[in-house]
Formats: sequence, C-alpha cells, structure tokens
Amino acid sequence: MNWLPVVNRELRVAARKRSTFWLRVAAALTALVIGSACMLLNTLQGSGTSGLGSILFSVLTWLCLGAGLSAGLFFTSDCLSEEKREGTLGLLFLTDLRGYDVALGKLLATSLRGFYALLAVLPILAIALLMGGVTGAQFWKSALALVNALFFSLAAGMLVSALSRDSQKALMATLFLLLLLAVGGPIADAIISTNKSGGFEAFWCLSSPAYVLVTASAWGGSNYWIALLVTQLLGWAMLAGASALVPHTWQEKKKTGVMSRQGWSYAWRYGGARRRLQLRRKLIGPQPVAWLVCRERWQSLGLWAVTILILAGFGATLIEQEPMETWIFWNGLGYIFWALVYLWAASQACRFPLEARRSGLLELVLATPLSERQIVAGQWRALVRMFGLPLLLLLGVQLSASTLSQLGYQRIATQAATVTSSVVTNQSGGWTSQTASVTTTVPPPGKAGAQATPAPRRFQIGSDPWQMAAGAASSGLGVLSTVANLLALGWFGMWMGMTSKSANLATLKTILFVQIIPGFVITFGIGLVMMTAMSGMLFGRLFGGSSSALTSLVWWPLLSAVLGAAVVVAKDIGFIVWSRKKLHSSFREQAARSLGQPRFVALPPLPATAAPPPVIAAPR
Repeated sequence: MNWLPVVNRELRVAARKRSTFWLRVAAALTALVIGSACMLLNTLQGSGTSGLGSILFSVLTWLCLGAGLSAGLFFTSDCLSEEKREGTLGLLFLTDLRGYDVALGKLLATSLRGFYALLAVLPILAIALLMGGVTGAQFWKSALALVNALFFSLAAGMLVSALSRDSQKALMATLFLLLLLAVGGPIADAIISTNKSGGFEAFWCLSSPAYVLVTASAWGGSNYWIALLVTQLLGWAMLAGASALVPHTWQEKKKTGVMSRQGWSYAWRYGGARRRLQLRRKLIGPQPVAWLVCRERWQSLGLWAVTILILAGFGATLIEQEPMETWIFWNGLGYIFWALVYLWAASQACRFPLEARRSGLLELVLATPLSERQIVAGQWRALVRMFGLPLLLLLGVQLSASTLSQLGYQRIATQAATVTSSVVTNQSGGWTSQTASVTTTVPPPGKAGAQATPAPRRFQIGSDPWQMAAGAASSGLGVLSTVANLLALGWFGMWMGMTSKSANLATLKTILFVQIIPGFVITFGIGLVMMTAMSGMLFGRLFGGSSSALTSLVWWPLLSAVLGAAVVVAKDIGFIVWSRKKLHSSFREQAARSLGQPRFVALPPLPATAAPPPVIAAPR
C-alpha cells in the first residue's frame, strides 16, 4: 500500500472539483472589490494617500483572518462526524489504515480550497505593500499568520469532529473552542493587567491566532515568533488528538430502549415523561410537524440559559450605575453576539429538513394527507414556539443597550466639541468664554459686581430632546433590522436545508447569501451615500447653507440608521418571499431527491420507428 493512501486519493478528488477553482477566483475578486471600495471611500472622504496602504492592508488581513478562523466551522467540524452517521468510517478501519491516515486525508481534502483561496488573496495584499505604509517583513509575517490561523481552525474542527456525531453540536463546539482560544486569551490578559494596575503582559493570548496577526505589525521586539510557535503546537496537538481518537469513537454505543429513556442525557434532550406527554397531546393533532421539530428541547434550553445570563448582566450594570461609556462597550459586544445568533439561527433553520431527508422521515410525512404548505408552516411554528420568547427578550436588551450607547456617544461628542471649540479672549474689561453650546460673559478677577450676560442658547448635543429621540429611533431601527435578518435567515435556511448535501454547507450558504455578501454591498453603498451627503451638498440645504460638525455628529447616526434599515428590510423581504415561493412550489420535488443524487434530466425523445423489414421464410 502507498504511503498515506487516503491523503493521495482525497487530494486527487479535491483537485478535480470545480469549487476548488471557483473559490480561489471568487476570493481574489472579493479582495479586489473590497480594496477598490476602500480606495474609493478614501478618495470621497478627502483623506490623503499616505496612510491608504496601511488601511487597505489592515482591512484585508483582518477579513482574511475572520475567513480563516471560520474554515474550521464549515469545512472540518462535520467531516468525520458525517462519516460516522453514514456508517462509512468504520469501513476504512477494516483495512490496515491508521487514525492519522484518515485524519490527514480529511484535513488536506477540506483545507485545499481554503489554502488556494488564501494564496489568491496574497497578491492583492502585495498591492498595499507597493502603495506604502507596509514593510516587507510585515507583509510576510502577516501572510504566515493567516496560514497559521487557517491551520489552527481546521485542526480545531477535526478534534471536535472526532468526538462528536451530531452536526449542529459539532459546529457549536468548534465555535466555542475557537472563541475560547482566539478571544479568551487576550480578554484574560486584559483583565489580569487591569487588576494589577500595570502594563499589558501577554501570556494567555500567546495561544490566539489573532494575537499572532496583531504582533506581525509590531515594531521592535515582539512576541510574534513565540505566539506563532505556541499556536502551531496547539494546532498539531489537536490534530494528533483527532488522529488518536477517531479509531475509537466511530462506533455507536449500544443503548437499550428502557434504560435510554431513563438516562439524564435523554431527559436533557427530550424532557421528562410528563413533558413529552403534554407536548404530544397538544401538538400532534393540529400541528404534527411542529411536534416533530419541538421534541428536542436542548437547543431551546441553551438559548434560555444564554438569555438569563445576559439579562442578569444587563440588570447588574443598571443597578451599579456604571458610566455611560460602559454601554458603548455593551453595544460593541452586541454586534459580536448577534453575529453568533445569526450563525445559530441559520444552522437551526436548515437542520430539520436536511435530517428528515437523510433519514427518510420526509417521504413518510409526504405520504400523509398533509400538504406542502402545512409541512412548511409546521416547521416555522415550531421555530417560533421554541425560540420566539428568548429572542424577544434579547431584542429588548439590545434596544435598551443601544439607546444608552447613543447617549454615551453624544456625551463623548459633547466633551470633545467643548474642548476643541472653547476660545478664551480678553475683551473690554471682561473674559468672554465661547463654547459650542453656550456663550456667557464672566466678570474678570477683581470685578465681582459685573453682571453676566447670557448669549442665546445654541444647539447642544446630549441635552436636546430631539437628539435623544434621534438616538432612540436609531436603536429601534437597528432592532428592526435584526428582526428582519432573523426572519430571512429562517426562511432561506429552510430552503437551503432542502437543497444542500450537508448541514454545514447549508449553514454556510445561508450566512453567505443572506448576511455576508449583502452586508458588504450595503455597507459600501451606505458609506458612499453618506460620504456624499456629509460633504455639504445635503446639509447645506437642510440647515441654511452651512453644515457644522456638531450637526453632523447628531444626524449622521440617524440618517445612516434609516437608510441602512430600509435597505436591509427590503433585502430580507426579498429573501423571505423568494424562499417561501420555492418551498411551496418545489417542496415535494426536492424531497423526492435523495442526498447526493443527481438532478433529474429529461431523456431525449426516441427516434421515430421505421416499418419492420419483411420476414423471408426459410426454404424447406
């Protein structure tokens, strides 16, 4: 047998796939479009070109880092667990293959596309090197850090996949592991340095691939090579763990019917006997599909646990009366949290259709008197029943935190404007203090009898009711956009579950088509419109021919929120309508196709049959 035969076969198969070619083309085009958009926005803003190279390099490298860390979620977190579910992994170990043969084969097969896509982006990064502001050492160290992050993420997904059997649990476990290593270390070092009242000392963050990229651009002595070595050791350790575990974890444990229903794991997944009986009596008659989806409750319990923790933290922050700037930090964490919620929503929406197709349950349901619309409506009602209330509570926290964050931004803007616009002069025996909000005349030292003459009150940030209303309206529009995104992810994810071959592929396509690609387009479009508006053409007409910096600070969030919410809601409505139409019209056709089966192709018509030749009797 050849050395590493699985690796040889998987590389040959991956090299012949069309996605291997098209993914690197798409990666290069995406980096080119993003770089062009950054340069165009920089030109409209009127900034100089001295720092454009470093800005473009930072934007592209951090986007590549996010894509590299996401590779383990969608490429390797379910590669081994899928083989376990299909029962094909045990067939490999009937031969003389070892665990490292299978693990390395799966790793190289799944990482080839991501590695080629990263190589296609590196020439675009080199353009930023030619523009200036980026050194050659920084470029090569950053490229090495991106390759390291890709390998680290893929190795983490392999380890989780070797331990798991369920696709959704593997996805969430990989996400938790990557967040713990990539984000947990820097946060822990920041908390330790704050408590010690000293400088930042890197210890736990040496295990973070993001910290490796940060130190790649540091001048002088840095921990770049130490952090790179630590992350490489961790990556190879996770890969070695997957190679050692996969020969022993592919077997399915034997469970008896009575004991399995009395165990704590079964109760955690489906609830107690009383809960199962009540749910069956309530839903199996009017909504049988909703009962099928609602049987498993561990996803709902997990979301409730996260909701309770967030509510407790929000209430504690309110009781402690923290500074207004704390809510800016809350708002920043909210963006990361809702990105994770979007990922979870997409995974949950596509889970039931795909598993029902794989197990044959969907064909049995279609054999009943239920129509396609009733099946689709049953799944949607089950999703709303399981996750509607905790999501409403989380949206309320988002609205409150975002509103308080707007007030914190206004306070900071007020202080900055007051400091920069204060002018103190000595005029006709009195000191005149002019600020951005109030102009008063203060008696000079030694003249206590002088009267202070207040000037007319001007526009002041943070105290005007209209500004507070603008902040609340911006927060409300943000919540509206979040609700629309969740609805679009749910409907589009259901359709992707009907048309995809694996749960991770369905989740990736849902997030990519509904959030990531439209997000880049909307961000660039809104930035282009707002740059044009803030240049004075719009505000000069609205405010009597002049646009002050204070007015811009007030109306910028509101105008961008209105424009962004309108575009996002329109986009989400389009995805919802299209997905509902496809589900209602093509549901039975998609259910009739088994996973991996090619599409039905109409056979060409048979040629017209000619008259049969005459039969010649044989001579007697």
